[in-house]
Amino acid sequence: MNHGWTYFDRPIHADIGLTVLAYYLRHHTHSSEAEWRVRLAEGRVTCNGRTVSAEVTLKTGDALAWARPPWEEPDVPRAFTILYEDDDLLAVDKPAGLPVLPGGGYVENTLLHLLRLRTPEGPPIPVHRLGRGTSGVLLFARSALARRQLAADFRDSTRRASGSLRKIYRALTGPAPGLPGVLEITQPIGPVAHPALGSVHAASPAGKPAQSNCRILRRTPYDTLWEIDLITGRPHQIRIHLAWAGAPLLGDPLYGSGGVPRIPTDGRAPVPGDGGYQLHACSLTLTHPRSGARLTFSVPPPEALAAPGEAVSAGPTGKKREH
Repeated sequence: MNHGWTYFDRPIHADIGLTVLAYYLRHHTHSSEAEWRVRLAEGRVTCNGRTVSAEVTLKTGDALAWARPPWEEPDVPRAFTILYEDDDLLAVDKPAGLPVLPGGGYVENTLLHLLRLRTPEGPPIPVHRLGRGTSGVLLFARSALARRQLAADFRDSTRRASGSLRKIYRALTGPAPGLPGVLEITQPIGPVAHPALGSVHAASPAGKPAQSNCRILRRTPYDTLWEIDLITGRPHQIRIHLAWAGAPLLGDPLYGSGGVPRIPTDGRAPVPGDGGYQLHACSLTLTHPRSGARLTFSVPPPEALAAPGEAVSAGPTGKKREH
């Protein structure tokens, strides 16, 4: 069992005038009306620090909090490897299956919580995203200088031309006989409707610009191995872009052809945190925010994502071996 978690919400303009119950039913669809009524009756929901009834109407400036009692989180791989560490930076080899941040039922079985146990004076801050099912290099900032500089570097993809950042990934998709060996994908990515979460990121004409430069390393009748130079860093970008191009990641439960969510007609709708696919962050090259030195952090791919003759990873805390 974990120690419980408090979820904080601040209603937006469109929520003003809703009852507290109606707000939670609109924004937290994982629970039924009966479940929210029980939580409100038990005093687990507060508004501006005071317990509140289901019928109270929300006003501008209200702050809501739901104190969830302890629960048993799903098991995750908890072993990880520190690739680099100084006063400004921390680079980690994250295993597939370990969430980085709290969410989706995970609080203490997260990389951030494990780092908090390691550095109780204050954990480092992740400066980019890796999904729960993605393995490989993840970078954290340990100083205010690093947070500012790296946030600007990741935000401004145009600096890539001057050598600021480079992110290389591997991904495994189904057969892609109609696609060229080199592919530049620039499909915009933005929120689209999702029945369980309200919205998720997907291919959308109204989305933000995104670019992935993709190269096929291996084709077989059963699968295709891709190397991706990730120019921008939109949420789930590689999964969305390759699916949009007609090559969804093998085992991806969410993103199908077209780069939009698969929505089943019956049963549970898949969500972005669901795993089953093969995606690995092989390397990250950056400029150190304090010294200005060029650094590259790398992790060999797992065997399923390795080219013939390439060294492969034995996983966090393990050793490289030849494929």
